[in-house]
Amino acid sequence: MSQTEPDHEVLGRAYDGRLMARLWAVTRPHRPLVILSMALFPLAAAAELVQPYLVKVAIDEHILRGDWVGLGRLAALFLLTLLTLYLLRAAQSYVTQITGQRVMHDLREALFAHLQRMHAGHFDRNPVGRLMTRVLNDVEAINELFTSGVAAVVGDVVTLAGVVVIMLSMNWRLALVTFALVPVLVLAAGTFSLKARESYRLVRSRLARLNAFLQESLQGITVIQLFAREREEARLFGALNGDLRQAQFRSTFFEASLYAGVEALGSTAVALLLWYGGGQVVAGALTFGGLVAFLEYTSRFFLPIRDLGAKYTVMQAATVASERVFGLLDTPPAIASPAGPARPAAAGADTPAAEFRGVWFAYHGEQWVLRDCSFTLGRGEHVALVGPTGEGKSTIARLLTRAYDVTRGQVLVDGVDVREWDLRALRQHVGLVPQEVFLFAGTVEENLTLGRDGAVPPAELARALERANAARLVEALPRGLAEEIRERGVNLSGGQRQLLAIARALIYNPRVLAMDEATSSVDVESEALIRSAMGELLEGRASLVIAHRLSTIQSADRILVLHRGRVREAGRHAELLAAQGIYARLYELELGRERR
Repeated sequence: MSQTEPDHEVLGRAYDGRLMARLWAVTRPHRPLVILSMALFPLAAAAELVQPYLVKVAIDEHILRGDWVGLGRLAALFLLTLLTLYLLRAAQSYVTQITGQRVMHDLREALFAHLQRMHAGHFDRNPVGRLMTRVLNDVEAINELFTSGVAAVVGDVVTLAGVVVIMLSMNWRLALVTFALVPVLVLAAGTFSLKARESYRLVRSRLARLNAFLQESLQGITVIQLFAREREEARLFGALNGDLRQAQFRSTFFEASLYAGVEALGSTAVALLLWYGGGQVVAGALTFGGLVAFLEYTSRFFLPIRDLGAKYTVMQAATVASERVFGLLDTPPAIASPAGPARPAAAGADTPAAEFRGVWFAYHGEQWVLRDCSFTLGRGEHVALVGPTGEGKSTIARLLTRAYDVTRGQVLVDGVDVREWDLRALRQHVGLVPQEVFLFAGTVEENLTLGRDGAVPPAELARALERANAARLVEALPRGLAEEIRERGVNLSGGQRQLLAIARALIYNPRVLAMDEATSSVDVESEALIRSAMGELLEGRASLVIAHRLSTIQSADRILVLHRGRVREAGRHAELLAAQGIYARLYELELGRERR
């Protein structure tokens, strides 16, 4: 289980106006909340910035003059501004949190819907854990942008602008003493920001790799235990976890350095103010209250800058996450429904139910799985597909349902190229029962009625279970159809899952069925039940059965022998044996294995 694929998630710039514009567009349904949160910022800033001025008035006009009555009234006003500030900040926090949660909800729904439209090849190239990182962790980072990133930055900028205006209006010379350190601050912030940029990207990349490894390991835990690989897997996990820790340490170092640098410059500014401002107080050019107010405003001047440095980490993480989220959303599905009617016009009675015409297909480059493959599947015909492992039998079933598109040639259903079918209509018309049955966590009934719009009548459910030889299985469950199936159906045997899959196909009732016959790994009793159920399932419909045991397909209307990507032989069981070709050799090999 290798996790050495390149970290191709590192994209674009750390801050991208185009990405911010797209994020702004995402907020359109919640724009009133965004506007409300923006309106609260100047009010909160005003309530905060008036406080140092009230301290100046209290010192100069009341404390130094011994006016305790006036000081009491001013103290009451100061408490009122504090209460107002706290109420405004509480409302601000609530509104921004609600906005962030709603945006996160919308993005996750959009991502999940988009992933469901992607074709099978996309999931071959992208580990599930990596895609889960997009939907969960990256969207959470964007949520942080709304709740404590952009919102806080706007508030800090408003506060900073207010402080600058007030300090210049009070004493421009003293203000310039404070502002003299700004160039140093900008240089330090820029240096650390550039260093921090790649560290945030590295954190997200290594988190995605760790998620991918964890998902794969937990999914294959049975195999890990079977081959006693626990120690090796723990070592690999520890290495990936250590890489993530190192990336986090590097990110934390730059964040802490920026924070400490701003703090040091703020302290330096206070020292300069005490030296220069104290001299002005002694000279009578500045009141004592004015100096105290200036110290307070200086603290408020560097506090937003320090917070901006902290919020930069949020902005970096959110921008990288946005690159990847929108990169996924911008990836068009390679297989999509064409414009036009959902279902092509009804075909004539002589038109094959399905047909392969000179099909070439490769999963990668020109490593051909199928080479000029051609055959037909007649209406109501039962065709078996046989051949050595790796010859493309399962690929043919996937092409029939358009899980992949052919590289060359055509796959036709009812005489119409599958690329001209609406995907939903095609997959309702052509069903596929895979060898490895997948059952979702949920009730038995929910799994049986997948793909059916609306409720399925109880009588239809009962009839399908009876025909699939699954009625006794369901009756034996403590809650019957309401029994909960655990993840991947682990509380059922392989044979039981196959019987439920056959019942599900009977309820879905496609006109054409491709089935990866799976009796090779079940006990004799289950095999007999599955074979009988398959007879019910295949009756009256065109079917293509991928055979693993040649003894199970002797009654097929036609047997196709696949070899090196082409149909090399076709005929009934007896005809193919008499021809003494590939099929005969495969049959003799199977008989030899059974005798041993």
